[in-house]
Amino acid sequence: MQVLVYEWVSGGGLLEHDGPLPPSLLREGSSMAKAVAEDFACLPGAEVLLLRDNRAMGLAAKGCRIQTVDSPGERDELLEQQFHEADAVLLIAPETDGSLLRLCQHAEQAGARLISPGSAFIEIAGDKGRTADLLAAAGVRVPGGVTVDEGALLPSNHPYPAVLKPIDGAGSEDTYLMYDSSEHPPDYAWAQRLEPFVSGMAASVAVLLSDAGPTPLMPCRQRLSADGRFRYLGGSAPLDPGLAERAEAISLQAIAAMPKTRGYVGLDIVLGADPSGVEDHVIEINPRLTTSYAGLRFAATSSLAQAMLDSARGEPVQLDFDQRAIIFDPDGIVSYVEP
Repeated sequence: MQVLVYEWVSGGGLLEHDGPLPPSLLREGSSMAKAVAEDFACLPGAEVLLLRDNRAMGLAAKGCRIQTVDSPGERDELLEQQFHEADAVLLIAPETDGSLLRLCQHAEQAGARLISPGSAFIEIAGDKGRTADLLAAAGVRVPGGVTVDEGALLPSNHPYPAVLKPIDGAGSEDTYLMYDSSEHPPDYAWAQRLEPFVSGMAASVAVLLSDAGPTPLMPCRQRLSADGRFRYLGGSAPLDPGLAERAEAISLQAIAAMPKTRGYVGLDIVLGADPSGVEDHVIEINPRLTTSYAGLRFAATSSLAQAMLDSARGEPVQLDFDQRAIIFDPDGIVSYVEP
């Protein structure tokens, strides 16, 4: 079985541009690519290929073949070949500027056997405004928001504190906490979304989607920077049972409102103080593998890679997770927490 794991930042998606790769996106992207590629490489008969930008020479994955690419033409030729030949294709890319959507559309047009979400799902989830509108219409709690056009002042009639973020952002890039409309965030070349800050516990839920239905994985707590930039610092698991139940419930409610697809998706949520869950909100849906994969693969008692394959094929998925407390960082380093 030939498997292509293509992570856009470390795999040559930015070869058209000179200069260093974005540090945060490269760090998280490389960590995800390494972890999931090594998991696929452990499956019987699997041959795994990764592409590597010549500026990302630190990317390595045990048991995998890595092809360094030096030009856009070389990258595109290899991708086209793999989209036709690989038995399974997993795409990881930021939603920013439509990068993930275009990559997925290219793969679909080439007839790739995708085990990651399709373009119809990505087109909605990659636009935070469209996602929020769709979920709200389905009765899912989301923070109400408005679009702030390029160069426009913050609206004075909006509730503050509020979060300003790119409509198609990823990894908390260019995300800011605004305390009132007099603030002047850094210039941004595209439209942004402004939405009320939701207080509570930041959490995430990964879900495997298939024709057989959604399979939620173990909910995790997110650790975010307290400097108003919401930088991802890692996570921990498991949540207390009541919190985990609430996290799964609102995540599955959100997934039910989205277009049907297959593959691994991650939801960012906030669990409010009310134990009934009436203050819980879905913040974003990530139509791709997320950084919490590192912790989930560590806690899973069987192969997450095999579960992803089974899910993509429409087969039932059985997954259990070790309930010992763990903590993990954006580099994929995981450790147990002493009781």
